[in-house]
Amino acid sequence: MKLRAIRLDNVRRFTDPVELCGIGDGLNVLSEPNEHGKSTLFDALRALFFERHSSKNKAVSSLRPYSGGAPEVQAEIETEQGRFTLAKRWFAKPMAEVRQNGRVIAQSDAAEDWIARVLGTSEGGPAGLIWVRQGMTELEGPVKAENEAALEARRDLMSSVTEEVEAMTGGRRMDMALARVKAELEQYVTPNRRPRKNGPLQEVIDRIAGLERDETEQQARVHALHRDLETRKRHRKSLADLEDPEEHQARQARLAHAGETRAKALRHAEQMTNAEQVVAADELALSRAGERLKQVQRAKTELNAARTAIGGVTPRLAAAQTAEGAALAHAATLQEALQTARQSEQQQADLHRRASLAEAARQGAARKAELALRITQAEAARKNHEEARAEASLCLTPEQLDTLETLARAVATERRLREAGAVQIAFHASGAQEVRLDGVALGPVPAALWAQTELTLPGLGVLHIDPGARHDSGAVALAEDRLAQALARVAMPDLAQARASAQRHREAAARARDAQAELAILAPKGIEALRRDHAQIPAPLDMPDLPPPAQTQTTLEAAQAEVARLGPLAAQAQDMALEARLEAGGLKQALEAATDRLTRARMACDEIAQLGEEDDLAADLARGRDRLQASRALLEELARKAPDLAAAEAAFSRAQSVMDAARSETIALQTELARLDERILAANGQAIEETLRDTQEALEAARATQTRLDHEVAVLIRLEDALTHARNAAREQYFTPIATALRPLLGLLWPEADLQWTSEKLLPEALIRDGQAEPVEILSGGTQEQIALMVRLAFARLLQDAGRIAPIILDDALVYTDDDRIEKMFDALNRQAGDLQILVLTCRQRAFRDLGGQRLRLTAPTPDRSLP
Repeated sequence: MKLRAIRLDNVRRFTDPVELCGIGDGLNVLSEPNEHGKSTLFDALRALFFERHSSKNKAVSSLRPYSGGAPEVQAEIETEQGRFTLAKRWFAKPMAEVRQNGRVIAQSDAAEDWIARVLGTSEGGPAGLIWVRQGMTELEGPVKAENEAALEARRDLMSSVTEEVEAMTGGRRMDMALARVKAELEQYVTPNRRPRKNGPLQEVIDRIAGLERDETEQQARVHALHRDLETRKRHRKSLADLEDPEEHQARQARLAHAGETRAKALRHAEQMTNAEQVVAADELALSRAGERLKQVQRAKTELNAARTAIGGVTPRLAAAQTAEGAALAHAATLQEALQTARQSEQQQADLHRRASLAEAARQGAARKAELALRITQAEAARKNHEEARAEASLCLTPEQLDTLETLARAVATERRLREAGAVQIAFHASGAQEVRLDGVALGPVPAALWAQTELTLPGLGVLHIDPGARHDSGAVALAEDRLAQALARVAMPDLAQARASAQRHREAAARARDAQAELAILAPKGIEALRRDHAQIPAPLDMPDLPPPAQTQTTLEAAQAEVARLGPLAAQAQDMALEARLEAGGLKQALEAATDRLTRARMACDEIAQLGEEDDLAADLARGRDRLQASRALLEELARKAPDLAAAEAAFSRAQSVMDAARSETIALQTELARLDERILAANGQAIEETLRDTQEALEAARATQTRLDHEVAVLIRLEDALTHARNAAREQYFTPIATALRPLLGLLWPEADLQWTSEKLLPEALIRDGQAEPVEILSGGTQEQIALMVRLAFARLLQDAGRIAPIILDDALVYTDDDRIEKMFDALNRQAGDLQILVLTCRQRAFRDLGGQRLRLTAPTPDRSLP
């Protein structure tokens, strides 16, 4: 099949019909800018061949224009049976038809089947191997369904052209055998060799697991029955031992003896408790007698000490009060003298301040006049500076004059160059007659002629001179024009006035600098600072009777010296008076404390008088010590003869616990025996041992079934591995046709290079260069792109060898290829285009200019032409 023409109507941006005609047998190139419709043409052509006319999927919906409508695509193709026109329309009145020579030969589903037969398959077929959409630089695209269809197409093509593999490994029959083995294997296991859910093998495994659980439960019940029988036997023997009469009487005798011993120990313990209470009472009475004696002795000692303290403080207090009065009188005298000295110092300081102000006012009058003059001069300098800057801003700057001078020098240079290459003419007069050149008298000095000129010859006429070759290139006029434009930009009529303006600018700038310097000298901190200084100087004061500041300063210093002398003396007197006051106050407080102490001591003596005399209290203390000694001796004798109460308590508790334990154990054994009898009777009625034997037999049969199925799965896995190994062993022969078709194309870029193929996807997995295998995924984008294109060209060659000719369509297939390699890829395309039809769609107009081939254009259809 070969394409001859394509027509689009109401497809995306083509709301009006467009067509691509004149598609030849070899290399055809449609090179247009972006958004010209190349990818739209590719997608529309693919929809025509691979999307049913009734479809509304994403691929078809993407063809509708923004305004809506029914996309319609037509293509003229040529086969061995002749030329045909295929047409499809989607959405509104969908249709599909095949025409030949204007006659409809198939419609709707029949047309879809006819197109599928031409392509060789209904799922993409060979076109999926060699049609490359924009942005697809690898061998596989992102759509899984398209990749699977392309894989099947590659497998079908490889098997059909590899007869040796067909004979050696079965080829398609090998694929069928592998598919059969996989189908059988999939009944039992998943692809990762695990038992398939709900499959025969999984059912047997689940049945075995259930029987094993049943067996475990039943074995546990049998073991429980045996345990119950053994336990009942032990319990009956233990109950008989507990109910023996002799053992029961022995336990009762041990309990009675332990109770009697415990009672004797308790009575002796009570006697010891009473003796301990007597000892405690005697100890308390002795302690109280000793405390009463100590209280009487302490009260007498405190009374004597208080009387002694009062006798020592009274005379000292009188002396301190006398000293305090004298110190206060001396301090008052010095304080009065200090106050008088301070008042005099204040008066002298005020007089000195007023005298100093009057002197400063007299001295500041001259300074105030000087500042006023500087302010006037500074304001005049600032005005001159502002006027000079304003005048300078209206004149040309030196930089602007430099630009004009440069342009003027360029004019003069161009004129000299023109005159140097021009014809020179001079006139040496022999009389009074003049020859005029363009109205100017011509003399013996040579004049340059660079254009047609007229000489006025008196009495003869006008002489026209043409110097021939044009020595004036226009550079002078251009330089003069640039100078005139520059003068116009600065509003100057000529260069002389521009120079005068620049001179005025320099003079004004100099005046401005001088004024600025004068202003900086007169007012370094600014005129406002001068004004502030002027305002701060006070006006002269009218104080004619004030003495001079030197005299007031001497008087002030004398007053300050007197204050300085009296100040420390007064402070010292104040400190001495304070110390005397503090001493008198402390002694007064000591006297008050001693008096209070004497009062408390007398009250304490009155309170303890009722306790008795000191001698009587001492006799009571001696008698208490004797009573305590006797009671302690009695307690020690009882402790020495005391029995072991803890041992008696332990023996009684042990005998009592033995009786209680025997009674409790008898009741528990009787209860447990009743429960065991009931459980054993129930188990005997369920025949659990017979049920266990049945379960074990069923489990053995299920395990035998699993062994058989495991063997069958192992055989299938081994068979699959053997078939896969056999197919992989024929890999070199299997890929020989595609390698043969690809080798000359690879040689254009990498001589002696080869590709390593994967048998799973039937695609290259590595590029072998210099004996080193480089995985395709780590190669650069450009190299992957080049390999993908050459592989597709090779598949196109195989399709042609198999009699299934299909056009190669490439939509911007070389986007990452450099300039050197793209030339070699162009050679590859032209090499294959010798007997294949290739349609290249590209937006890289400059890069593909050297591709060659027939150039195509998308055009509007002419009224008198339509696809057959």
